[in-house]
Amino acid sequence: MSRTMIQAAVTMNQLQQKLDMIGHNMANSQTPGYKTRRSEFSSLLKQQINNLNAPANEENRLTPEGIRVGTGARLGGIANNMSIGALQTTNRALDVALRNENHFFQIQTENLGVLETQYTRDGSFYLNPIQGGGAVMLTTADGHPVLGQNGAPIIIQDGFDAIEVRDNGQIVVERGNMQQVAGTIGVVEITRPHILEASGGNLFRLPDLDELGYAMGEIVQPQAMQGQLMESGVLEQSNVDLAEEMSELLLTQRAYQFNARTISMTDQMMGLINQLRS
Repeated sequence: MSRTMIQAAVTMNQLQQKLDMIGHNMANSQTPGYKTRRSEFSSLLKQQINNLNAPANEENRLTPEGIRVGTGARLGGIANNMSIGALQTTNRALDVALRNENHFFQIQTENLGVLETQYTRDGSFYLNPIQGGGAVMLTTADGHPVLGQNGAPIIIQDGFDAIEVRDNGQIVVERGNMQQVAGTIGVVEITRPHILEASGGNLFRLPDLDELGYAMGEIVQPQAMQGQLMESGVLEQSNVDLAEEMSELLLTQRAYQFNARTISMTDQMMGLINQLRS
């Protein structure tokens, strides 16, 4: 196999991953709080060939000396676009949208018995009964507990007549003619949201901060539940731009087809050379 075919085959594999990511974005265009993912490509190792034997040829040269023969491209990383999506009014009591693009809800997840705090912008919450009865817990659509300002799941005694979430995150329930604060939804600010890693289910997790040289307090900062941090009865929609995704899809498909054509033409040329030799 020639170097050209290797380059094309390697690049096609990485372009397929980009196509999968574009499809994932388009499939989640209606998912509340979903953040668009963008791929970043980088070149693989290249070989430097010095073909300038005459110093006079180097005069007035604007490009680097020699020839650089690469081995294809790779998917260097995936970046999340954290811009705020459009806000849609639902008039549902437990639908909440955050006002600041760096603010996140805290969600408790469990994996093999290990509890982990993850983060989301999806404010469509639900009340699920807990074991033993007599109380309900505020959860996501997947049943993960929503953490309160104190870092613990929000549990509300059952038997209330109405419920609402105020702009400062307080959950107020009505029992007869009495209103009481049953809990407060915790909100944190992620100072460097670009380092968040998508973990599935519209959730994000923190990478190994020690490896990146950050302290937990530098990245995650709890917010004082004052002022208008959120808006009730509203959901933040996905920030996916379908027109842009379609454009990226067509460009990536053309790049894929170009590399596939490169392999086909190289194979034909090698076959022709073998025929001439015989």
